[in-house]
Amino acid sequence: MMVLLLLAPVLSFGGGDLTPTPASDKALFDAVSFSYGQSKDNIDIYRLGLQRDFESRWFESSVGYLSGYYELSLNYWNGRGDENYGIALSPVFAYYFKTSETFHPYLEAGIGASLFSRTRMGPRDLSTNFLFEDRVGIGFRTGNWDLAFRYMHYSNANIKQPNDGIDIFLGSLSYRF
Repeated sequence: MMVLLLLAPVLSFGGGDLTPTPASDKALFDAVSFSYGQSKDNIDIYRLGLQRDFESRWFESSVGYLSGYYELSLNYWNGRGDENYGIALSPVFAYYFKTSETFHPYLEAGIGASLFSRTRMGPRDLSTNFLFEDRVGIGFRTGNWDLAFRYMHYSNANIKQPNDGIDIFLGSLSYRF
Protein backbone atom coordinates (compact mmCIF):
# COMPACT_ATOMS: atom_id res chain seq x y z
CA MET A 1 0.00 0.00 0.00
CA MET A 2 2.86 2.39 0.74
CA VAL A 3 4.03 1.94 -2.86
CA LEU A 4 0.62 3.11 -4.13
CA LEU A 5 0.73 6.08 -1.76
CA LEU A 6 4.15 7.09 -3.05
CA LEU A 7 3.26 6.52 -6.72
CA ALA A 8 -0.14 8.25 -6.61
CA PRO A 9 1.17 11.71 -7.62
CA VAL A 10 3.04 10.25 -10.60
CA LEU A 11 0.21 7.96 -11.72
CA SER A 12 -2.54 10.55 -11.41
CA PHE A 13 -0.89 13.19 -13.57
CA GLY A 14 0.70 10.97 -16.18
CA GLY A 15 -0.62 8.43 -18.65
CA GLY A 16 -4.22 7.30 -18.59
CA ASP A 17 -6.97 7.84 -21.13
CA LEU A 18 -7.88 11.46 -20.49
CA THR A 19 -6.09 14.40 -22.00
CA PRO A 20 -4.82 16.25 -18.92
CA THR A 21 -5.99 19.80 -18.42
CA PRO A 22 -2.98 22.11 -18.32
CA ALA A 23 -2.20 22.97 -14.70
CA SER A 24 -2.52 26.69 -15.45
CA ASP A 25 -6.12 26.14 -16.70
CA LYS A 26 -7.30 24.13 -13.71
CA ALA A 27 -8.16 25.37 -10.22
CA LEU A 28 -6.12 24.00 -7.35
CA PHE A 29 -9.25 22.20 -6.03
CA ASP A 30 -12.37 21.00 -7.84
CA ALA A 31 -14.61 20.13 -4.89
CA VAL A 32 -15.34 21.02 -1.30
CA SER A 33 -16.75 18.46 1.15
CA PHE A 34 -18.29 18.36 4.59
CA SER A 35 -18.33 15.13 6.56
CA TYR A 36 -19.72 14.01 9.86
CA GLY A 37 -19.13 10.72 11.62
CA GLN A 38 -18.81 8.99 14.93
CA SER A 39 -16.49 6.42 16.48
CA LYS A 40 -17.68 3.48 18.52
CA ASP A 41 -16.45 5.47 21.56
CA ASN A 42 -19.02 8.21 20.76
CA ILE A 43 -16.38 10.63 19.52
CA ASP A 44 -17.94 13.05 17.02
CA ILE A 45 -15.88 13.67 13.90
CA TYR A 46 -16.27 16.75 11.69
CA ARG A 47 -14.24 17.18 8.48
CA LEU A 48 -13.96 19.97 5.96
CA GLY A 49 -12.21 18.77 2.81
CA LEU A 50 -10.84 20.19 -0.41
CA GLN A 51 -10.52 17.73 -3.28
CA ARG A 52 -8.81 17.57 -6.64
CA ASP A 53 -9.60 14.81 -9.13
CA PHE A 54 -6.80 12.79 -10.70
CA GLU A 55 -6.32 13.78 -14.32
CA SER A 56 -6.16 10.18 -15.57
CA ARG A 57 -8.32 7.10 -15.99
CA TRP A 58 -7.08 3.52 -16.00
CA PHE A 59 -8.64 0.17 -16.97
CA GLU A 60 -11.56 1.88 -18.71
CA SER A 61 -14.19 -0.55 -19.99
CA SER A 62 -17.92 -0.68 -20.60
CA VAL A 63 -18.34 -1.34 -16.84
CA GLY A 64 -16.37 1.67 -15.59
CA TYR A 65 -12.88 3.00 -14.89
CA LEU A 66 -10.32 3.55 -12.15
CA SER A 67 -9.39 7.10 -11.17
CA GLY A 68 -9.56 9.05 -7.91
CA TYR A 69 -8.79 12.26 -6.15
CA TYR A 70 -6.61 13.92 -3.54
CA GLU A 71 -8.24 15.21 -0.38
CA LEU A 72 -6.82 17.80 1.99
CA SER A 73 -8.95 17.92 5.13
CA LEU A 74 -9.27 19.80 8.38
CA ASN A 75 -10.56 17.58 11.17
CA TYR A 76 -12.24 18.29 14.49
CA TRP A 77 -12.86 15.46 16.96
CA ASN A 78 -15.02 16.00 20.05
CA GLY A 79 -15.85 13.39 22.65
CA ARG A 80 -15.96 12.75 26.36
CA GLY A 81 -14.73 16.25 27.15
CA ASP A 82 -11.75 15.98 24.79
CA GLU A 83 -11.12 17.95 21.61
CA ASN A 84 -8.58 17.21 18.91
CA TYR A 85 -7.72 19.13 15.74
CA GLY A 86 -5.98 17.68 12.72
CA ILE A 87 -5.01 18.09 9.11
CA ALA A 88 -4.76 15.22 6.62
CA LEU A 89 -3.73 14.60 3.03
CA SER A 90 -4.87 11.44 1.25
CA PRO A 91 -4.74 10.12 -2.29
CA VAL A 92 -7.95 8.15 -2.82
CA PHE A 93 -8.43 5.62 -5.62
CA ALA A 94 -12.00 5.14 -6.86
CA TYR A 95 -13.62 2.78 -9.32
CA TYR A 96 -16.48 4.65 -11.05
CA PHE A 97 -19.24 2.53 -12.58
CA LYS A 98 -20.81 3.63 -15.87
CA THR A 99 -24.54 3.40 -15.17
CA SER A 100 -25.92 6.54 -16.83
CA GLU A 101 -24.88 10.01 -17.90
CA THR A 102 -26.10 11.55 -14.64
CA PHE A 103 -25.55 8.90 -11.94
CA HIS A 104 -22.07 7.52 -11.20
CA PRO A 105 -21.74 5.08 -8.26
CA TYR A 106 -18.24 4.24 -7.07
CA LEU A 107 -16.10 2.28 -4.62
CA GLU A 108 -13.05 3.94 -3.06
CA ALA A 109 -9.99 3.20 -0.95
CA GLY A 110 -7.01 5.23 0.17
CA ILE A 111 -4.23 5.68 2.69
CA GLY A 112 -3.03 9.10 3.70
CA ALA A 113 -1.16 10.92 6.44
CA SER A 114 -2.50 13.16 9.19
CA LEU A 115 -1.16 15.33 11.98
CA PHE A 116 -3.24 15.91 15.13
CA SER A 117 -2.92 18.31 18.05
CA ARG A 118 -3.27 15.64 20.77
CA THR A 119 -2.18 12.03 21.21
CA ARG A 120 -5.13 11.06 23.44
CA MET A 121 -8.79 11.11 22.52
CA GLY A 122 -11.34 9.93 25.05
CA PRO A 123 -10.23 6.46 26.14
CA ARG A 124 -7.86 6.11 23.16
CA ASP A 125 -4.09 6.54 23.50
CA LEU A 126 -2.77 7.14 19.97
CA SER A 127 0.83 7.72 21.22
CA THR A 128 1.85 9.95 18.29
CA ASN A 129 0.52 13.13 16.69
CA PHE A 130 1.25 11.62 13.27
CA LEU A 131 -1.39 9.08 12.21
CA PHE A 132 -2.17 7.17 9.05
CA GLU A 133 -5.64 7.74 7.64
CA ASP A 134 -7.05 4.59 5.99
CA ARG A 135 -10.42 4.55 4.24
CA VAL A 136 -12.81 2.44 2.24
CA GLY A 137 -16.13 3.73 1.02
CA ILE A 138 -19.04 3.74 -1.37
CA GLY A 139 -20.74 6.69 -2.96
CA PHE A 140 -22.24 8.26 -6.03
CA ARG A 141 -21.89 11.41 -8.07
CA THR A 142 -24.84 13.12 -9.68
CA GLY A 143 -24.52 16.52 -11.29
CA ASN A 144 -22.26 18.66 -9.10
CA TRP A 145 -23.00 16.62 -5.98
CA ASP A 146 -21.22 13.65 -4.45
CA LEU A 147 -22.61 11.63 -1.55
CA ALA A 148 -20.43 9.01 0.18
CA PHE A 149 -20.36 6.70 3.18
CA ARG A 150 -16.94 5.69 4.51
CA TYR A 151 -15.22 3.59 7.11
CA MET A 152 -12.03 5.33 8.26
CA HIS A 153 -9.29 4.14 10.58
CA TYR A 154 -6.64 6.32 12.20
CA SER A 155 -3.57 4.80 13.83
CA ASN A 156 0.20 5.16 13.95
CA ALA A 157 0.85 1.72 12.37
CA ASN A 158 2.74 0.59 15.49
CA ILE A 159 5.37 3.32 15.20
CA LYS A 160 4.97 3.70 18.96
CA GLN A 161 2.97 1.78 21.60
CA PRO A 162 0.23 1.89 22.67
CA ASN A 163 -1.46 2.20 19.30
CA ASP A 164 -5.17 2.21 20.19
CA GLY A 165 -6.35 3.67 16.89
CA ILE A 166 -9.81 5.07 16.16
CA ASP A 167 -12.44 3.57 13.83
CA ILE A 168 -15.00 5.95 12.33
CA PHE A 169 -18.11 5.63 10.20
CA LEU A 170 -18.54 8.83 8.22
CA GLY A 171 -21.06 10.37 5.84
CA SER A 172 -19.84 12.98 3.37
CA LEU A 173 -21.44 15.48 1.02
CA SER A 174 -19.29 17.19 -1.63
CA TYR A 175 -19.98 19.93 -4.11
CA ARG A 176 -17.97 19.80 -7.35
CA PHE A 177 -17.15 23.12 -9.06
